[in-house]
Amino acid sequence: MSIAINIKNICKNYGDVEALKDITLNINAGEIFGFIGPDGSGKTSLFRILTSLIIPTSGNATVGNYNVVKDYKQIRQTTGYMPGRFSLYLDLTVEENLNFYASIFNTSIEENYDLVKDIYTQIEPFKKRLAGDLSGGMKQKLALSCALIHSPKLIILDEPTTGVDAVSRMEFWELLKKMQKRGITIIVSTPYMDEAALCDRVALMQNGSLLAVDQPNNIVNSYKGNLFTVSANNMHKLIHNLDNLKDTSQVFRFGETIHITSTIEDDRQYSEAVIKNLKEAGYSNIEINKAEPVIEDCFLALMDKGDIKKV
Repeated sequence: MSIAINIKNICKNYGDVEALKDITLNINAGEIFGFIGPDGSGKTSLFRILTSLIIPTSGNATVGNYNVVKDYKQIRQTTGYMPGRFSLYLDLTVEENLNFYASIFNTSIEENYDLVKDIYTQIEPFKKRLAGDLSGGMKQKLALSCALIHSPKLIILDEPTTGVDAVSRMEFWELLKKMQKRGITIIVSTPYMDEAALCDRVALMQNGSLLAVDQPNNIVNSYKGNLFTVSANNMHKLIHNLDNLKDTSQVFRFGETIHITSTIEDDRQYSEAVIKNLKEAGYSNIEINKAEPVIEDCFLALMDKGDIKKV
């Protein structure tokens, strides 16, 4: 049976540093919930509180009916945790690592093989290989197997796909979807904005605060203004010119182009005004095209405005 998570007014300070600032959030049983944000936004601190590894400065949180401070033993039986850094034993084989973690929870690979079968079968041909000799993708699958071996109702994954190739990232998310169908609640953090669309709901975090919490589509649909991509011959200088454009609310570098947001409804009028302005500034090879916003556009816009939305 899945379990829900309730987080209320959680704060965490490290000396003078506020890692988490009054976080209030409910995570539904059985959903894949994603925390999206850059390094230093507070994702790992929150995960360590939920797994009872550190104590909040103030506030409280529950995992199911268990309090993260008082009921740490029950939480560790209920939760599987995969930290951001690979933390298994490099000098043990794949099989030895999994056997070790199973023994901690008084179980065995054989007893819970069905729980890890979808994942473990992909690395089982290498079960005699040292964990230190595995590829990045295989290490992540081994770590996930170890997190699942005691049949948790909740798994918390801290940036599980960081540094993993695109194919392994896709395979990993397919495994998460299979686990969700088994009724496991999944909390996952990622610096990759494109992975947000794979979650049921996401929280956008920055500097220890929640910027937005909603379904990915709802966050994208809430984007205000009309988005355009712009490119020209001098991209380094271009962003400074666009910053001073009339009727423009957001200007961000986005890959090989610059994303700008118009505050007026007439797209043609705005495009012509941008081209005219850039030509007068001496630019050539000017291209401007209407674009659909993605999660990253919404995240950057919220950061720029300093909006904080708690749900």
